[in-house]
Amino acid sequence: MKEAHVAKDITVQVVDVPVPTINDDQVLIKVVASGSNPKDWKLPYLYEASANTNPGDDIAGIVEQVGKNVFEFKKGDRVAAFHEMTKPGGSFAEYAVAWQHTTFHIPHNISFEEAAAIPLAAMTAVVGLYDRLKLPQPWSPEAKTQEPTPLIIYGASSAVGIYALQFAQRSNIHPVICVAGQAKDYVRGFIDESKGDIIIDYREGDDAVVAALQKATEGKQCNVFDGVAYGPSVKNLGRVLKKGSHVTYVLGTALKEEGMPEDVQQSITMVGDVHNEHKDLGYVYFRYIARGLQEGWFKPQRTEVVPGGLGGVEYALRRLKEGKASAVKYVFRIADTEGV
Repeated sequence: MKEAHVAKDITVQVVDVPVPTINDDQVLIKVVASGSNPKDWKLPYLYEASANTNPGDDIAGIVEQVGKNVFEFKKGDRVAAFHEMTKPGGSFAEYAVAWQHTTFHIPHNISFEEAAAIPLAAMTAVVGLYDRLKLPQPWSPEAKTQEPTPLIIYGASSAVGIYALQFAQRSNIHPVICVAGQAKDYVRGFIDESKGDIIIDYREGDDAVVAALQKATEGKQCNVFDGVAYGPSVKNLGRVLKKGSHVTYVLGTALKEEGMPEDVQQSITMVGDVHNEHKDLGYVYFRYIARGLQEGWFKPQRTEVVPGGLGGVEYALRRLKEGKASAVKYVFRIADTEGV
């Protein structure tokens, strides 16, 4: 089969490799579409062990084979899945491997391309909001009776930001204070301004962002999902957050940034936890996401199909590295790959 390998310098080679094998708890998926994420260039760039491998983790396709312990899926099912990061069988290939608990059915109203935009980013939002920040589960009584506590989503137009915003609405969390830029009009379609939700445009400068955050939070403790997690976001939040607030970052390097007061709780959102100690969280929420897609209250991040299938991976990863993707998820149709 064809598989894309990403080098340290973000050049990509499409090579021929054997179809991967699965264990008793895994699913082999014929990939129709694969999504991309910033980590797909960062890992090969930063870590020698990840260079010249297939780093793709967002799978959408058709079940080809299931392990003997797999009970929810059968050959021919339309599924999406979150591949276990850094392991063989990634999504930049004709066939990919996923664990059954991070695989979910694609409703008939959702395309493979849309589904490929969901798994990693949506689960990052889940881990951040419900494990790290301990916000009320959408179905819990607390979601209906909780006292208003501001939630700041920094980088609200990113894929993880859009998914965090949708889950926040589902958990009846208000006000949601969104920091976004060029794509703020896109973000506006996911907030409820009648309940105090607002958008702050970071392009107006750091001082303006800080002033707007201070006005919106009114000196209250806040929960923060920081989808940017470097430089300006950490410093700006540090000027706003009060004692007892909690901020979770999507990047571990954010803890090294200066400017956050010591009495503000900080944590790192690690989506890979759903392949380890938080398997139940991943299992439940991927099925909840499938239901939300079918019912229409959960929507995929908007997508852009990159021409050339796997031959377009390098272009997309360079665009991500250069920060040129605005509120869009780059996806690849594997059948468009030369030689497939």
